Amino acid sequence: MKIPNRIQPLVDDGLVDEVVSRLMSGKEADVYVVRCGDEIRCAKVYKEASKRSFKQAVVYQEGRKVRNSRSARAMEKGSKYGRKQHEEVWQNTEVDALFKLAAAGVRVPQPYVCLDGVLLMELITDEDGHVAPRLNDVALTPEQAVIDHHKVIRYVVRMLCAGLIHGDLSEFNVLVDEHGPVIIDLPQVVDAAANNQAKAMLARDVNNMRNYYGMYAPELLKTRYAQEMWALFEDGKLTPESELTGHFEECRAAIDLDAVLHEIESAEEEAYARQAWLKAEQEDSY
Repeated sequence: MKIPNRIQPLVDDGLVDEVVSRLMSGKEADVYVVRCGDEIRCAKVYKEASKRSFKQAVVYQEGRKVRNSRSARAMEKGSKYGRKQHEEVWQNTEVDALFKLAAAGVRVPQPYVCLDGVLLMELITDEDGHVAPRLNDVALTPEQAVIDHHKVIRYVVRMLCAGLIHGDLSEFNVLVDEHGPVIIDLPQVVDAAANNQAKAMLARDVNNMRNYYGMYAPELLKTRYAQEMWALFEDGKLTPESELTGHFEECRAAIDLDAVLHEIESAEEEAYARQAWLKAEQEDSY
């Protein structure tokens, strides 16, 4: 097929030899199947901000650090240079996350290079060498749903231990190959320690997975992995090998209303006594 303009620089640099086909068009990028020497890979071409349909990008970017102070100031002002920097940060975030998560034991596509808004990475395929399907296109047995759900929860735990939350995890952002689920699409990844919405985003990610796999294995619908792992994370007790139960009890300590009322009454009596003492002191001084 005709080489897209955005991929042409990679062809010129010898990184891509042929564009085989267009794989998909998503809310933040178009993805192509490409040949690089003897290997078939994929090229993710990020869309410009004005053409992306991904909403609330600012919410996801909260807490991200920009090392260059000039770039940070430009991004805050919204200048032309600043907008360009925003785009580079958005794109590089996925590359950095892919390397970081792969090292943490999370199954993600292997990244190779990101050049001029084009990310060249591994093409996930099934056992027959065809492009691996998305989770929403795969029929599961109850047993397989439980197994794959456990794997995804394990990956989410490892992500959280690495300080990251996917932020948009669903059956549309998981591929399935012969070894199980592979997590994809990470430009909106969230800093777990610096983003005020981190807990809510983690819960949404985990519950999306629970609800999808729960269609095949209804017993999963009763699990509360998000609350359990976040509680451990906040206490500094979450590790990549933490054994989760899926159960979580909210702290609902009984309130002794009589004791509370007694404390209020005692405080009021002390206040009245102090006022009386001050009044008496003032009268004695005259």
